[in-house]
Amino acid sequence: MSQHTLLVFGGEGQVGRAFAETKPPEGWRVITVGHADADITDPGAVEAALRAHAPTAVANAAAYTAVDKAESERDIAMRINRDGAGIVARATAAVKVPLFHISTDYVFDGSKSGPWHEEDPVAPLGVYGASKEAGERAVRESQPQHLIVRTSWVFGTHGNNFIKTMLRLAETRDELRIVADQHGKPTDAADIARGILAMAVRLQTKPPRAPFGTFHFAGKRATTWFGFAEAIFDEAAKRGVRAPQLVPIATAEYPTPARRPANSVLDTAKAESVYGVIPRPWHEGLAATLDRLVGAPTAAAKAPTP
Repeated sequence: MSQHTLLVFGGEGQVGRAFAETKPPEGWRVITVGHADADITDPGAVEAALRAHAPTAVANAAAYTAVDKAESERDIAMRINRDGAGIVARATAAVKVPLFHISTDYVFDGSKSGPWHEEDPVAPLGVYGASKEAGERAVRESQPQHLIVRTSWVFGTHGNNFIKTMLRLAETRDELRIVADQHGKPTDAADIARGILAMAVRLQTKPPRAPFGTFHFAGKRATTWFGFAEAIFDEAAKRGVRAPQLVPIATAEYPTPARRPANSVLDTAKAESVYGVIPRPWHEGLAATLDRLVGAPTAAAKAPTP
């Protein structure tokens, strides 16, 4: 059986490290490269990585993701999220290798009442979203074989994310005030890695009729940050973690440098129908993440209620 390779840029990030831990199917391997090995803003480094690994497909998981800090670091965010995306797109196009480019729900302004579809107009509210939207355009303009995968509210065992923030704050605070009027879909980084790998395999074995374009992939079922926090501490309590009092607040009560979309719920029907990738409920990813961060539920929590 021939060996296929998925090469992942951004190997040190949440999703990149999830790729490294994902077991590929027989006949495939996953290779992740970090910033030190292949800086995506350096065309020579990207081209060298492609020559060295001769991938079947490439996933760009490298990104500047500091949403609030981006407001004061526009040039850095654009260099990585726009220019770097374009460099990877042009390099993969030159060797005729399909590119999976990870993007974000923050390309939307949150004004829609229902879930966002791939063809809905983009209108980012802040620098981070604008840099990722510019990156999407750079990919579309340079790489015909592109699969832009938008996701949302990413969490996992690596890097910085909402789950880790909640657990850290709970160590010293009796009360946490959590925004309850922003809606989205939490997504396990491990699920993103598995989903993209499944799409890459399908692309080689049984390509869909319209395989390229923009796709949404996010955890099943929408919630709010407050609802997500409630679920985190419900699960954490089963593992012996002390839960603080949670107080729902409005976005206006928690000002941040960057504006967030009030609704960034992504519709995933296209990826489901075209590639057959079905996102699992985010509660399952949450439980698996807490198993690794905190430990498995205690025997008392597992025991049935009499």
